[in-house]
Amino acid sequence: MSSEDSNTRLLDAFLEMMSVERAAAANTLKNYGRDICRFGRFASTRKETLETAGADDISAWLATLEREGLSSSTAALKVSALRQFYQFLYTEGYRADNPTASIERPKTQRPLPKVLSSEEVIALFEASELMEGSKGLRLRAMLEILYSGGLRVSELVGLPLGALRKGERVLVVRGKGDKERVAPLTQRAVEAAEAYLTCRDEFLETKAKQKAPSPWFFPSRGKAGHITAARFAQILKDLAVKAGVPPSKVSPHVLRHAFATHLLEGGADLRSVQQMLGHADITTTQIYTHIAQDRLKELVFSKHPLAKKQGKT
Repeated sequence: MSSEDSNTRLLDAFLEMMSVERAAAANTLKNYGRDICRFGRFASTRKETLETAGADDISAWLATLEREGLSSSTAALKVSALRQFYQFLYTEGYRADNPTASIERPKTQRPLPKVLSSEEVIALFEASELMEGSKGLRLRAMLEILYSGGLRVSELVGLPLGALRKGERVLVVRGKGDKERVAPLTQRAVEAAEAYLTCRDEFLETKAKQKAPSPWFFPSRGKAGHITAARFAQILKDLAVKAGVPPSKVSPHVLRHAFATHLLEGGADLRSVQQMLGHADITTTQIYTHIAQDRLKELVFSKHPLAKKQGKT
């Protein structure tokens, strides 16, 4: 078997495992395949294959990428792909070692996500309660569900009609990689959703134009069949103006950040927050601990009586 055929066989086996056992998204599989193939071509210039390449070959490849101007965050993604690939080869017995075990992950300066204070979130909710009519009911339902369950905006606008079951305080959400998770809801969110459902038909096509019942919780007459993420984001900007919150600070994703940060500030454990957000890797969730810690430090420095007298230490 040629080195190229060997590389293809191992890569195909790895991608099949990622697809079947881990339900990896199509885009993730495409990126992993591209990065591993690229390393395989580099390894061949050093007379190695994916099966025989060692830590020195991986280090040399990363050094080449750095000279080409690749950012540390992008390099970290490529290292992650190789780590998972070689862990698979080791676990399945294709190799007796994992050459990535001694490779350090490139250090990245990941910016902290924007987040709203609890006072700003309350101001948004209070402003939404002043909105009348069916659009006001829809906005309150979307706001309550988003902040109560920590949903991604794509998950929110794409909620199916049956996602909320009568009498239950949870949503079944289908997230990245087509994975399902259960998102808890507050009683306020349930009540807001039920109030909205009384006027949901106002957002449907007229019966003369309606070809079939809409499957969406938040339908619209647009091409998508449901309210779009862009439209909801604009509605939030308008709401921010009414609430006295800078519109530049407000977006659906910022509310998701606020949900996670406020939970951690309130004492929630990191693993629970990870599950509620639907993060596959807990390191993604850990970014919120930095925000919570920074906010707690600020609180101590500004509110503690000794800190006021002595200054920051």
